[in-house]
Amino acid sequence: MNNSQDPAASVTRVVLASFIGTTIEWYDFFLYGTAAALVFNQLFFPELDPVTGTMAAFGTYAVGFFARPVGGVVFGHFGDRMGRKSMLVATLMMMGMATFLIGVLPTYEQIGVAAPVLLVLLRFVQGFGVGGEWGGAVLMAVEHGHHGRRGLYASWVQAGVPAGLLLATAVFNLFSLLPEESFLSWGWRVPFLFGIALLGAGLFIRIQVFESPVFAQARAAKPPPRVPFLDVLRRYPRNVALAMGARFAENGSFYVFTVFVLTYATTALEVDRNAILGGVLVASAVQFLVIPAFGMLSDRVGRRPVYLTGAAGLALFAFPFFWMVDTGSTFMIGLAIAIGLLVHSAMYAPQAAFFSELFGTDVRYTGASIGYQLASPLAGGLAPLIATVLLQKSGGKPWPVAVYLIVLSAITLVSVWLAAETHRVELGETDA
Repeated sequence: MNNSQDPAASVTRVVLASFIGTTIEWYDFFLYGTAAALVFNQLFFPELDPVTGTMAAFGTYAVGFFARPVGGVVFGHFGDRMGRKSMLVATLMMMGMATFLIGVLPTYEQIGVAAPVLLVLLRFVQGFGVGGEWGGAVLMAVEHGHHGRRGLYASWVQAGVPAGLLLATAVFNLFSLLPEESFLSWGWRVPFLFGIALLGAGLFIRIQVFESPVFAQARAAKPPPRVPFLDVLRRYPRNVALAMGARFAENGSFYVFTVFVLTYATTALEVDRNAILGGVLVASAVQFLVIPAFGMLSDRVGRRPVYLTGAAGLALFAFPFFWMVDTGSTFMIGLAIAIGLLVHSAMYAPQAAFFSELFGTDVRYTGASIGYQLASPLAGGLAPLIATVLLQKSGGKPWPVAVYLIVLSAITLVSVWLAAETHRVELGETDA
Protein backbone atom coordinates (compact mmCIF):
# COMPACT_ATOMS: atom_id res chain seq x y z
CA MET A 1 0.00 0.00 0.00
CA ASN A 2 1.29 3.50 -0.81
CA ASN A 3 1.81 5.64 2.26
CA SER A 4 0.49 8.72 0.48
CA GLN A 5 -2.89 7.02 0.27
CA ASP A 6 -3.02 5.64 3.79
CA PRO A 7 -4.44 8.03 6.42
CA ALA A 8 -2.79 6.03 9.19
CA ALA A 9 0.62 7.18 7.99
CA SER A 10 0.35 10.54 9.76
CA VAL A 11 3.20 12.99 10.03
CA THR A 12 3.20 12.56 13.80
CA ARG A 13 3.69 8.83 13.49
CA VAL A 14 6.54 9.20 11.01
CA VAL A 15 8.29 11.89 13.07
CA LEU A 16 7.95 9.79 16.22
CA ALA A 17 9.41 6.74 14.48
CA SER A 18 12.32 8.80 13.13
CA PHE A 19 12.94 10.34 16.55
CA ILE A 20 12.94 7.03 18.42
CA GLY A 21 15.12 5.27 15.86
CA THR A 22 17.59 8.16 15.80
CA THR A 23 17.72 8.21 19.60
CA ILE A 24 18.68 4.53 19.63
CA GLU A 25 21.35 4.94 16.95
CA TRP A 26 22.92 7.91 18.71
CA TYR A 27 22.80 6.08 22.03
CA ASP A 28 25.03 3.50 20.38
CA PHE A 29 27.33 6.13 18.87
CA PHE A 30 27.70 8.31 21.98
CA LEU A 31 28.20 5.39 24.31
CA TYR A 32 31.48 4.76 22.57
CA GLY A 33 32.55 8.41 23.02
CA THR A 34 31.92 8.31 26.76
CA ALA A 35 33.79 5.03 27.11
CA ALA A 36 36.66 6.36 24.96
CA ALA A 37 37.02 9.39 27.23
CA LEU A 38 36.90 7.44 30.50
CA VAL A 39 37.92 3.77 30.22
CA PHE A 40 39.11 2.60 26.79
CA ASN A 41 42.64 3.94 27.33
CA GLN A 42 43.02 1.58 30.32
CA LEU A 43 41.33 -1.43 28.71
CA PHE A 44 42.64 -1.35 25.15
CA PHE A 45 45.83 0.75 25.36
CA PRO A 46 47.28 -0.09 28.80
CA GLU A 47 50.89 -0.14 27.53
CA LEU A 48 50.75 3.60 26.75
CA ASP A 49 51.10 6.47 29.21
CA PRO A 50 47.74 8.06 30.25
CA VAL A 51 47.87 11.02 27.83
CA THR A 52 48.99 8.92 24.84
CA GLY A 53 46.46 6.24 25.76
CA THR A 54 43.68 8.83 25.81
CA MET A 55 44.78 10.14 22.41
CA ALA A 56 44.79 6.58 21.05
CA ALA A 57 41.28 6.02 22.42
CA PHE A 58 40.11 9.26 20.78
CA GLY A 59 41.81 8.06 17.59
CA THR A 60 39.60 4.96 17.53
CA TYR A 61 36.69 7.29 18.31
CA ALA A 62 37.55 9.36 15.23
CA VAL A 63 37.42 6.25 13.01
CA GLY A 64 33.64 6.26 13.30
CA PHE A 65 33.53 9.76 11.85
CA PHE A 66 35.70 8.84 8.87
CA ALA A 67 33.30 5.96 8.19
CA ARG A 68 30.28 8.25 8.20
CA PRO A 69 30.79 9.80 4.72
CA VAL A 70 31.19 6.30 3.28
CA GLY A 71 27.92 5.25 4.90
CA GLY A 72 26.26 8.44 3.67
CA VAL A 73 27.27 7.76 0.07
CA VAL A 74 26.39 4.05 0.10
CA PHE A 75 23.04 4.33 1.88
CA GLY A 76 22.27 7.58 0.06
CA HIS A 77 22.75 5.76 -3.24
CA PHE A 78 20.28 3.01 -2.38
CA GLY A 79 17.97 5.40 -0.51
CA ASP A 80 17.58 7.55 -3.63
CA ARG A 81 17.11 4.51 -5.87
CA MET A 82 15.11 2.10 -3.67
CA GLY A 83 13.50 4.22 -0.96
CA ARG A 84 14.11 5.75 2.48
CA LYS A 85 12.46 3.19 4.74
CA SER A 86 14.51 0.09 3.90
CA MET A 87 17.75 1.99 4.50
CA LEU A 88 16.58 3.07 7.96
CA VAL A 89 15.95 -0.54 8.96
CA ALA A 90 19.36 -1.65 7.66
CA THR A 91 21.30 1.11 9.43
CA LEU A 92 19.55 0.48 12.74
CA MET A 93 20.43 -3.22 12.62
CA MET A 94 24.05 -2.42 11.77
CA MET A 95 24.45 0.02 14.66
CA GLY A 96 22.75 -2.24 17.20
CA MET A 97 24.83 -5.31 16.39
CA ALA A 98 28.13 -3.39 16.37
CA THR A 99 27.35 -1.90 19.78
CA PHE A 100 26.45 -5.28 21.23
CA LEU A 101 29.69 -6.81 19.93
CA ILE A 102 31.75 -4.04 21.56
CA GLY A 103 30.11 -5.10 24.82
CA VAL A 104 31.49 -8.64 24.49
CA LEU A 105 34.88 -7.65 23.05
CA PRO A 106 37.94 -9.06 24.89
CA THR A 107 40.40 -6.45 26.20
CA TYR A 108 44.10 -5.99 25.49
CA GLU A 109 44.96 -8.00 28.59
CA GLN A 110 42.99 -10.96 27.20
CA ILE A 111 43.92 -11.08 23.49
CA GLY A 112 46.64 -8.46 23.05
CA VAL A 113 46.82 -6.18 20.01
CA ALA A 114 43.81 -7.91 18.39
CA ALA A 115 41.58 -6.14 20.93
CA PRO A 116 42.16 -2.55 19.71
CA VAL A 117 42.09 -3.79 16.10
CA LEU A 118 38.64 -5.31 16.58
CA LEU A 119 37.55 -2.20 18.47
CA VAL A 120 38.50 -0.03 15.49
CA LEU A 121 36.64 -2.37 13.12
CA LEU A 122 33.42 -2.23 15.17
CA ARG A 123 33.73 1.53 15.50
CA PHE A 124 33.97 1.75 11.71
CA VAL A 125 30.75 -0.27 11.40
CA GLN A 126 29.06 2.11 13.87
CA GLY A 127 30.15 5.12 11.84
CA PHE A 128 29.13 3.49 8.56
CA GLY A 129 25.64 2.86 9.94
CA VAL A 130 25.06 6.26 11.50
CA GLY A 131 26.39 7.89 8.32
CA GLY A 132 23.53 6.38 6.37
CA GLU A 133 20.88 6.74 9.06
CA TRP A 134 20.73 10.51 9.44
CA GLY A 135 19.72 11.33 5.87
CA GLY A 136 16.93 8.76 5.78
CA ALA A 137 15.47 9.72 9.15
CA VAL A 138 15.48 13.41 8.29
CA LEU A 139 13.95 12.91 4.85
CA MET A 140 11.13 10.78 6.22
CA ALA A 141 10.17 13.70 8.47
CA VAL A 142 10.76 16.45 5.89
CA GLU A 143 9.08 14.71 2.95
CA HIS A 144 5.98 13.75 4.91
CA GLY A 145 5.37 17.23 6.30
CA HIS A 146 3.90 20.56 5.20
CA HIS A 147 6.57 23.04 4.11
CA GLY A 148 5.52 25.54 6.79
CA ARG A 149 6.53 23.06 9.53
CA ARG A 150 9.46 21.23 7.99
CA GLY A 151 11.88 22.86 10.41
CA LEU A 152 9.87 21.66 13.40
CA TYR A 153 9.37 18.13 12.05
CA ALA A 154 13.03 17.67 11.14
CA SER A 155 14.19 19.18 14.44
CA TRP A 156 12.57 16.27 16.28
CA VAL A 157 14.95 13.97 14.42
CA GLN A 158 17.78 16.24 15.59
CA ALA A 159 16.41 16.02 19.12
CA GLY A 160 17.15 12.30 18.94
CA VAL A 161 20.83 13.24 19.32
CA PRO A 162 20.60 14.78 22.82
CA ALA A 163 18.07 12.10 23.71
CA GLY A 164 20.62 9.45 22.69
CA LEU A 165 23.36 11.30 24.56
CA LEU A 166 21.09 11.61 27.59
CA LEU A 167 20.32 7.91 27.56
CA ALA A 168 23.94 6.86 26.94
CA THR A 169 25.31 9.15 29.65
CA ALA A 170 22.63 8.13 32.16
CA VAL A 171 23.24 4.41 31.66
CA PHE A 172 27.01 4.78 31.70
CA ASN A 173 26.84 7.04 34.75
CA LEU A 174 24.75 4.44 36.58
CA PHE A 175 27.30 1.68 36.07
CA SER A 176 30.25 3.96 36.77
CA LEU A 177 28.97 4.11 40.37
CA LEU A 178 30.27 0.56 40.78
CA PRO A 179 33.61 0.05 42.53
CA GLU A 180 36.47 0.83 40.12
CA GLU A 181 37.55 -2.80 39.80
CA SER A 182 34.02 -4.03 39.01
CA PHE A 183 33.41 -1.19 36.58
CA LEU A 184 36.59 -1.90 34.61
CA SER A 185 36.09 -5.66 34.61
CA TRP A 186 32.42 -5.91 33.57
CA GLY A 187 30.39 -2.79 34.46
CA TRP A 188 31.38 -0.81 31.35
CA ARG A 189 30.09 -3.64 29.14
CA VAL A 190 26.46 -3.61 30.29
CA PRO A 191 25.48 -0.31 28.57
CA PHE A 192 26.78 -1.75 25.27
CA LEU A 193 24.92 -5.03 25.76
CA PHE A 194 21.76 -3.06 26.52
CA GLY A 195 21.87 -1.85 22.91
CA ILE A 196 20.45 -5.17 21.68
CA ALA A 197 17.16 -4.55 23.53
CA LEU A 198 16.94 -1.04 22.08
CA LEU A 199 17.59 -2.51 18.63
CA GLY A 200 14.52 -4.74 18.91
CA ALA A 201 12.31 -1.85 20.01
CA GLY A 202 13.61 0.43 17.26
CA LEU A 203 13.09 -2.11 14.50
CA PHE A 204 9.52 -2.74 15.59
CA ILE A 205 8.73 0.98 15.42
CA ARG A 206 10.50 1.72 12.13
CA ILE A 207 8.93 -1.19 10.29
CA GLN A 208 5.48 0.32 10.98
CA VAL A 209 6.00 3.50 8.93
CA PHE A 210 5.32 3.96 5.22
CA GLU A 211 7.59 5.20 2.46
CA SER A 212 7.94 8.94 1.82
CA PRO A 213 5.12 10.21 -0.47
CA VAL A 214 7.44 12.78 -2.09
CA PHE A 215 9.88 10.02 -2.98
CA ALA A 216 7.06 7.81 -4.33
CA GLN A 217 5.83 10.67 -6.55
CA ALA A 218 9.33 11.38 -7.83
CA ARG A 219 9.89 7.72 -8.72
CA ALA A 220 6.55 7.59 -10.55
CA ALA A 221 7.50 10.65 -12.59
CA LYS A 222 10.93 9.45 -13.75
CA PRO A 223 13.48 6.69 -13.09
CA PRO A 224 16.14 7.28 -10.44
CA PRO A 225 19.64 8.44 -11.42
CA ARG A 226 22.11 5.60 -11.99
CA VAL A 227 24.71 7.10 -9.65
CA PRO A 228 23.14 9.70 -7.35
CA PHE A 229 26.55 10.66 -5.89
CA LEU A 230 27.83 11.80 -9.30
CA ASP A 231 24.58 13.64 -10.00
CA VAL A 232 24.93 15.55 -6.72
CA LEU A 233 28.49 16.61 -7.50
CA ARG A 234 27.48 17.67 -11.01
CA ARG A 235 24.31 19.57 -10.12
CA TYR A 236 24.89 20.80 -6.56
CA PRO A 237 28.65 21.24 -5.91
CA ARG A 238 28.18 24.64 -4.26
CA ASN A 239 25.45 23.39 -1.92
CA VAL A 240 27.57 20.40 -0.86
CA ALA A 241 30.51 22.69 -0.04
CA LEU A 242 28.34 25.17 1.88
CA ALA A 243 26.61 22.39 3.84
CA MET A 244 30.03 21.05 4.82
CA GLY A 245 31.16 24.46 5.97
CA ALA A 246 27.95 24.96 7.92
CA ARG A 247 28.72 21.76 9.83
CA PHE A 248 32.16 22.76 11.15
CA ALA A 249 31.18 24.90 14.13
CA GLU A 250 28.13 22.82 15.00
CA ASN A 251 29.85 19.44 14.84
CA GLY A 252 33.22 20.38 16.30
CA SER A 253 31.81 22.33 19.24
CA PHE A 254 29.43 19.54 20.21
CA TYR A 255 32.23 17.04 20.76
CA VAL A 256 34.34 19.56 22.64
CA PHE A 257 31.40 20.26 24.96
CA THR A 258 30.41 16.64 25.49
CA VAL A 259 33.50 14.44 24.99
CA PHE A 260 36.70 16.47 25.37
CA VAL A 261 35.38 18.18 28.50
CA LEU A 262 35.11 14.77 30.19
CA THR A 263 38.84 14.16 29.80
CA TYR A 264 39.86 17.75 30.54
CA ALA A 265 37.83 18.07 33.72
CA THR A 266 38.70 14.64 35.14
CA THR A 267 42.43 14.68 34.33
CA ALA A 268 43.62 18.30 34.21
CA LEU A 269 41.24 19.58 36.89
CA GLU A 270 40.77 16.30 38.81
CA VAL A 271 37.00 16.78 39.03
CA ASP A 272 34.97 13.72 39.97
CA ARG A 273 34.00 11.66 36.91
CA ASN A 274 30.40 11.15 38.02
CA ALA A 275 29.94 14.87 38.60
CA ILE A 276 30.98 15.65 35.01
CA LEU A 277 28.74 12.92 33.63
CA GLY A 278 25.92 14.44 35.66
CA GLY A 279 26.64 17.84 34.10
CA VAL A 280 26.46 16.37 30.59
CA LEU A 281 23.23 14.66 31.59
CA VAL A 282 21.53 17.89 32.67
CA ALA A 283 22.86 19.82 29.66
CA SER A 284 21.55 17.13 27.29
CA ALA A 285 18.10 17.43 28.84
CA VAL A 286 18.19 21.20 28.26
CA GLN A 287 19.20 20.69 24.64
CA PHE A 288 16.47 18.15 24.07
CA LEU A 289 13.90 20.77 25.12
CA VAL A 290 15.24 23.70 23.09
CA ILE A 291 15.94 22.00 19.74
CA PRO A 292 12.24 21.82 18.69
CA ALA A 293 11.83 25.47 19.73
CA PHE A 294 14.69 26.55 17.45
CA GLY A 295 13.29 24.32 14.69
CA MET A 296 9.91 26.04 14.98
CA LEU A 297 11.62 29.46 14.98
CA SER A 298 13.42 28.57 11.73
CA ASP A 299 10.01 27.96 10.12
CA ARG A 300 9.02 31.51 11.03
CA VAL A 301 12.13 33.63 10.44
CA GLY A 302 14.21 31.35 8.20
CA ARG A 303 16.98 28.79 8.55
CA ARG A 304 19.88 31.20 8.07
CA PRO A 305 19.12 33.76 10.82
CA VAL A 306 18.76 31.04 13.48
CA TYR A 307 21.85 29.20 12.26
CA LEU A 308 23.96 32.38 12.10
CA THR A 309 22.93 33.34 15.63
CA GLY A 310 24.16 30.00 16.93
CA ALA A 311 27.51 30.26 15.11
CA ALA A 312 28.11 33.79 16.38
CA GLY A 313 27.09 32.74 19.88
CA LEU A 314 29.66 29.94 19.82
CA ALA A 315 32.46 32.35 18.94
CA LEU A 316 31.45 34.64 21.79
CA PHE A 317 31.17 31.81 24.31
CA ALA A 318 34.41 29.94 23.43
CA PHE A 319 36.59 31.62 26.07
CA PRO A 320 33.87 31.98 28.77
CA PHE A 321 33.20 28.24 28.46
CA PHE A 322 36.71 27.38 29.62
CA TRP A 323 36.74 30.13 32.23
CA MET A 324 33.69 28.50 33.78
CA VAL A 325 35.11 24.97 33.50
CA ASP A 326 38.41 26.07 35.06
CA THR A 327 36.65 27.06 38.27
CA GLY A 328 36.51 23.34 39.06
CA SER A 329 32.98 23.84 40.40
CA THR A 330 30.67 21.04 39.26
CA PHE A 331 27.80 23.54 39.11
CA MET A 332 29.76 25.96 36.90
CA ILE A 333 30.99 23.14 34.66
CA GLY A 334 27.45 21.83 34.23
CA LEU A 335 26.21 25.35 33.49
CA ALA A 336 29.00 25.86 30.93
CA ILE A 337 28.09 22.64 29.13
CA ALA A 338 24.39 23.58 29.19
CA ILE A 339 25.06 27.03 27.68
CA GLY A 340 27.37 25.47 25.11
CA LEU A 341 24.69 23.01 24.02
CA LEU A 342 22.09 25.79 23.97
CA VAL A 343 24.23 27.74 21.50
CA HIS A 344 24.87 24.53 19.56
CA SER A 345 21.12 23.88 19.31
CA ALA A 346 20.55 27.11 17.38
CA MET A 347 22.74 25.64 14.64
CA TYR A 348 21.67 22.03 14.94
CA ALA A 349 17.88 22.49 15.03
CA PRO A 350 17.38 24.09 11.58
CA GLN A 351 20.19 22.08 9.99
CA ALA A 352 18.19 18.98 9.00
CA ALA A 353 15.49 20.86 7.10
CA PHE A 354 18.05 23.34 5.73
CA PHE A 355 20.29 20.68 4.19
CA SER A 356 17.35 18.65 2.85
CA GLU A 357 15.92 21.68 1.08
CA LEU A 358 19.17 22.30 -0.80
CA PHE A 359 18.75 19.21 -3.03
CA GLY A 360 16.19 17.72 -5.43
CA THR A 361 14.15 14.65 -4.43
CA ASP A 362 15.94 12.28 -6.82
CA VAL A 363 19.29 12.88 -5.06
CA ARG A 364 18.15 14.35 -1.74
CA TYR A 365 19.21 11.38 0.41
CA THR A 366 22.70 11.41 -1.11
CA GLY A 367 23.04 15.19 -1.21
CA ALA A 368 21.94 15.84 2.36
CA SER A 369 23.99 12.90 3.62
CA ILE A 370 27.30 13.81 2.01
CA GLY A 371 26.89 17.51 2.82
CA TYR A 372 26.30 16.52 6.44
CA GLN A 373 28.72 13.59 6.72
CA LEU A 374 31.76 14.77 4.74
CA ALA A 375 32.43 17.40 7.38
CA SER A 376 32.07 14.92 10.24
CA PRO A 377 35.60 13.48 10.22
CA LEU A 378 37.19 16.92 9.79
CA ALA A 379 35.08 18.65 12.44
CA GLY A 380 33.54 16.31 15.01
CA GLY A 381 35.78 13.29 14.54
CA LEU A 382 39.03 15.17 15.04
CA ALA A 383 37.76 17.72 17.58
CA PRO A 384 38.54 15.75 20.79
CA LEU A 385 41.91 14.67 19.38
CA ILE A 386 42.86 18.19 18.22
CA ALA A 387 41.70 19.65 21.52
CA THR A 388 43.78 17.12 23.46
CA VAL A 389 46.89 17.92 21.37
CA LEU A 390 46.36 21.68 21.79
CA LEU A 391 45.94 21.24 25.52
CA GLN A 392 49.14 19.21 25.75
CA LYS A 393 51.16 21.67 23.60
CA SER A 394 50.00 24.62 25.70
CA GLY A 395 51.08 23.01 28.97
CA GLY A 396 47.50 22.31 30.09
CA LYS A 397 46.11 25.76 29.20
CA PRO A 398 42.76 25.59 27.37
CA TRP A 399 42.96 28.90 25.49
CA PRO A 400 44.14 27.28 22.19
CA VAL A 401 41.03 25.09 22.27
CA ALA A 402 38.89 28.23 22.60
CA VAL A 403 40.67 29.74 19.58
CA TYR A 404 40.04 26.50 17.70
CA LEU A 405 36.29 26.85 18.38
CA ILE A 406 36.35 30.44 17.11
CA VAL A 407 38.01 29.31 13.86
CA LEU A 408 35.29 26.69 13.38
CA SER A 409 32.67 29.38 13.99
CA ALA A 410 34.19 31.63 11.33
CA ILE A 411 34.03 28.83 8.72
CA THR A 412 30.36 28.22 9.53
CA LEU A 413 29.41 31.91 9.56
CA VAL A 414 30.81 32.39 6.04
CA SER A 415 29.21 29.20 4.70
CA VAL A 416 25.71 29.90 6.04
CA TRP A 417 25.91 33.55 4.95
CA LEU A 418 26.63 32.43 1.38
CA ALA A 419 23.88 29.77 1.33
CA ALA A 420 20.38 30.46 0.00
CA GLU A 421 17.40 30.76 2.33
CA THR A 422 15.16 27.71 1.87
CA HIS A 423 12.41 27.72 4.50
CA ARG A 424 9.67 28.87 2.10
CA VAL A 425 10.74 26.67 -0.81
CA GLU A 426 8.44 23.84 -1.86
CA LEU A 427 10.33 20.57 -2.28
CA GLY A 428 8.97 20.27 -5.82
CA GLU A 429 10.68 23.55 -6.75
CA THR A 430 14.09 22.08 -5.98
CA ASP A 431 13.26 19.17 -8.31
CA ALA A 432 12.55 21.61 -11.12
